[in-house]
Amino acid sequence: MPSIALSDDMLSAGPKDKKEKKKKMKSLALAETLGSELEKKSKESKLKKRKALEIEADEDRSETSSELGEPVNSKLKSVVEVEKEKKKKKKKKAKVEDDEEEEEEEEEEVEEDPNAISRFRVSAPLKAMLNEKGIESLFPIQAMTFDTILDGSDLVGRARTGQGKTLAFVLPILESLTNGPTKSSRKTGYGRPPSVLVLLPTRELANQVYADFEVYGGALALTSCCLYGGAAYHAQEIKLKRGVDIVVGTPGRVKDHLERGNIDFSSLKFRVLDEADEMLRMGFVEDVELILGKVEDVSKVQTLLFSATLPDWVKDISSRFLKPNKKTVDLVGNEKMKASKNVTHIVLPCSSSARSQLIPDIIRCYSSGGRTIIFTEKKESASELAGLLPGARALHGDIQQAQREVTLKGFRSGKFMTLVATNVAARGLDINDVQLIIQCEPPRDVEAYIHRSGRTGRAGNTGIAVMLYDPTRANFNISKIERESGVKFEHISAPQPLEVAKAAGVEAAETINQISDSVIPAFKSAAEELLNTSSLSAVELLAKALAKAAGYSEIKSRSLLSSMENHVTVLLEVGRPIYTPSFAYSVLRRFLPEEKVELVKGMALTTDGRGAVFDVPADELDTFLAGQENAANVSLEVLKALPSLQEKDRRFGSGGGDRGGFRGRGGKFSFGRGGRDGGFSDRRNDRFSDRSGRGRGGRGRGGKRW
Repeated sequence: MPSIALSDDMLSAGPKDKKEKKKKMKSLALAETLGSELEKKSKESKLKKRKALEIEADEDRSETSSELGEPVNSKLKSVVEVEKEKKKKKKKKAKVEDDEEEEEEEEEEVEEDPNAISRFRVSAPLKAMLNEKGIESLFPIQAMTFDTILDGSDLVGRARTGQGKTLAFVLPILESLTNGPTKSSRKTGYGRPPSVLVLLPTRELANQVYADFEVYGGALALTSCCLYGGAAYHAQEIKLKRGVDIVVGTPGRVKDHLERGNIDFSSLKFRVLDEADEMLRMGFVEDVELILGKVEDVSKVQTLLFSATLPDWVKDISSRFLKPNKKTVDLVGNEKMKASKNVTHIVLPCSSSARSQLIPDIIRCYSSGGRTIIFTEKKESASELAGLLPGARALHGDIQQAQREVTLKGFRSGKFMTLVATNVAARGLDINDVQLIIQCEPPRDVEAYIHRSGRTGRAGNTGIAVMLYDPTRANFNISKIERESGVKFEHISAPQPLEVAKAAGVEAAETINQISDSVIPAFKSAAEELLNTSSLSAVELLAKALAKAAGYSEIKSRSLLSSMENHVTVLLEVGRPIYTPSFAYSVLRRFLPEEKVELVKGMALTTDGRGAVFDVPADELDTFLAGQENAANVSLEVLKALPSLQEKDRRFGSGGGDRGGFRGRGGKFSFGRGGRDGGFSDRRNDRFSDRSGRGRGGRGRGGKRW
């Protein structure tokens, strides 16, 4: 023990030494005591609440024992180290806290996504379903329309395919029905009428949208059904009678169920028109308008219209069937628009033989009295067509430069209003008031189309570009022009003679109003005599006078397929796919004599593969319609609008005439003895064809009944 050792030393030392040793012992004892206390407090320093007190005590002791020698200084040094450790810990803790704050800030930055699902009024079941699908945020079109739809506004949404338009209306509609404004008024129970109607142009799109409603609506206990042609009516009727919340379908089949009384719109809360511009292209205008018009109280229905482009018909639908305070969301604008943005692009079916008949009517209907440029692929075609059109002039490379300049000068000055040209006029021709461009056939490349159509719609003006094509022959791929030029074509049929006559009547009336009143006395007596001797009214007589002034003595019919006058377009269906034109001919021969079949012009197949379209002379139509009664499962229908037709590709050749489709009669692509069914040996139709197609497009004797 230190204290005992010190006592022994003191006993053996002198008085002076004893005094010094005693003093030293006292200092050491004090240092030892202080050291033990410091050790104790060092252990206690681990507790956060007592650290500050221990440091203060240590500082007090260091002041009172500054003269105690080495042991005390050593212990004081340990106290300083404790303080340093504390400061280090503080710094470390501060650094950890800073790191945590940075992590929180990073998490906050991740949550700053304005389109995150958590920022929208999406219920838990739908969130779970979206998460299951890997969807954490909404697409722009979805985010921009969600609140607008859920809050009850009518909407026009414009976005290209593949940008999520389907969920843009599926999600807010489902939320509205289950948690939003329409929840309280939605019908439930067996036999309930639908709350939602969605119209789409094709079966494929209808099935796609129906699948989304099934997935997301199913999570909310809502039921759906899909109505489209080609499926049995009975199963659809059963679903409708049991009651559904959402009906998705194509216009034709929805219209059929409406006419049969299977659909009740009395409780409808939403009606959606998706791919509206495609509806126009496929000829569903009348059906769509009929269906939309079946809603009696439009104030109780929210209408949503989605379209990639906004042609006139879509705009008209929007103004007629949507509320005046409707909202518009446009994600397309002029994106990737290479062709002129001020031009309406139209494609129109027309055979080469009908061009000279059709083009004057196109000019009358679409030029608005302005200038027209007609483009042809060949120089001789330009000269020939210019000779057939009243007041037109030709412009091409074989014409002398001096004459070309005179021609252009006359066109600019308005001396004549129609110019027929080759690509020589497609580039560098800057005439600001050209209202109409007509291309007699699809050009060889997309760039040519862009330049030709760009001759109108210049200097801020608008214009129309019409491209003619023959649907029965190999043509440049129209879809490629759309894809590479950025345009969206409007597919329409040729102006019907009645429409043209009405336009001509308006022009004639304007002409009559411009005639000086000084001529009235000379013709007044003749007019009075005509009124007194005719059984017609004054208005009827004036109408005949306008017709005469416009050059009309009768109104002719015009084909939708080839634009030929005095022809009508007919759709043939046999209850199963039609893969080749020659098979359609073989069906016609079952109930028509050969000389009547020979009158058929321009056979083409529909895009859905379910029908064939062709022209027949107007005076032979009754014979064709009556003949179908002698063949089972055969349907002939006179078309009012041309359906979507299959495009033919040049790489397969263009020979074979109307009947063979592709090259038949032992041609390049035929097989065996002239090719079965007049061209490709199409075994897909063999199971219900007559298997007699040896030569002449399948004409043969006998055959297998079907």
